[in-house]
Amino acid sequence: MSDQPSPIRSILIVGGGTAGWMAATWLAGRLARQNIAITVVESPDIRTVGVGEATVPAIRDYFRDIGVTEAQVMAATQGTVKLGIEFEGWNRPGGRFFHPFGLYGMPSRGTPFHQFWLRRRAEGDTTPLEAYSLCTQLALANQMMDPPASPPNDLGVFNWAVHFDAGLFAGFLRQKATSELNVTHIEGAVIEVERDGESGLLTGVTLADGKTLAADLFIDCSGFRSLLLGQALGVDYDDWSDLLPCDRAVAMPCERDGPLTPYTRSTALAAGWQWRIPLQHRVGNGYVYASAHISDDEAAATLASRLEGRALAEPNFLRFRTGHRRTFWRKNCVALGLAAGFLEPLESTSIVLIQSGVERLGQLFPDRGFDPALAEEYNRITRLEYARIRDFLLLHYIANGRVGEPMWDAVRSLNPPEALAHKMRMFERRGTFVRYEWESFQDPSWLSMFAGFERLPPAHDPMADYFTPTELDSAMRRMREAIDRAKALAVPHEAFLAAR
Repeated sequence: MSDQPSPIRSILIVGGGTAGWMAATWLAGRLARQNIAITVVESPDIRTVGVGEATVPAIRDYFRDIGVTEAQVMAATQGTVKLGIEFEGWNRPGGRFFHPFGLYGMPSRGTPFHQFWLRRRAEGDTTPLEAYSLCTQLALANQMMDPPASPPNDLGVFNWAVHFDAGLFAGFLRQKATSELNVTHIEGAVIEVERDGESGLLTGVTLADGKTLAADLFIDCSGFRSLLLGQALGVDYDDWSDLLPCDRAVAMPCERDGPLTPYTRSTALAAGWQWRIPLQHRVGNGYVYASAHISDDEAAATLASRLEGRALAEPNFLRFRTGHRRTFWRKNCVALGLAAGFLEPLESTSIVLIQSGVERLGQLFPDRGFDPALAEEYNRITRLEYARIRDFLLLHYIANGRVGEPMWDAVRSLNPPEALAHKMRMFERRGTFVRYEWESFQDPSWLSMFAGFERLPPAHDPMADYFTPTELDSAMRRMREAIDRAKALAVPHEAFLAAR
């Protein structure tokens, strides 16, 4: 007789919203032939946060995994294109720079492009880095085109993500999961969680109407309450509030009064920053702020005064602690979304953390023996992923140029974690990138930050001295001309959406 533990036969996802339905839809497709019953239980009385409306390009991989197209998602969710993020007032009051989903320029002879740009800058060339990014040029012109399948060189390489209505996206996934993938949907509030007294494994939940639901594997998507992982299993929280200063947000959508921009905008304000996310039917707005420096009423009034059109809802307040659960998988429970942790929406990473979490669960999918090694590896990788994103976000704050404002002055004086400090040292001394395991943001993203905040090295790599000034000037002019030719093939953002 085999000692092989029996396979998982049931999964209970506690909580719906974006996290719950992303998990249910992906797992139902991936496990379609394994005879596993998947159930989502969510309370109709609990509001979802619903402020995460921007994504990163990895979301398009998720769409492909679940068998839908970008066009289908955008049509169902009032979605738009996102080519990156424009930052206003972060480097200095009135200043701006852009973080694109694309490359800058072309390398040569094994030397990264930005080293040539640094050299030309030292020689007096004032051409900004963004002139060498097709993605940035498209975004700032409110244009879009399909990235070429086989670009002739790096100048044509860019990616894109989407903005969408988070509530509509959850509804879209719920419809697909329940109608096409045999996921069971139950409405009800969980009032009790049962555990096995000997093994400590979760065995089931009891709902307010007395119904009990049992399962082999539990996925906690219950939001900040973390009913399963945090409350029932007692997993503590690693709080990063000492590094990332903002602990609250107020959201208020409004009517659009202007072009349909294919990018998110982040505007630094006295006690935090404002997001602007354009959708087809409205504009998402929010003020992410530090409660130590502004009251809730003041934050709401500030946001209301900055809306471009008529407000479409009353202010929706959110309190949060940046950080994550010390473990994300314990016993037979895995947490996703806000139940696992929260890193403020500055770079739109909440949804990609859900995506990577459920994909990682698929890669390490257990049987009913729940080998601890699987959970250990899941937790190791996820901790790294959160820390890498935290450091990227922290750079935005530490590098700020808003002198004379208490919140910004305080965060600028922070001592960064050593991994980030080393990254900053290496780039600011010679423009060298340091790459760590499980980086979510790659070299071009870090370059956009270092250049945008003018944290540039005093000297370039001597390998960039191979070309004469005349040769280099001519090559870089040809790059700009090639980007202009490619951009001429693009169409207005709204025309791109209409043609999908």
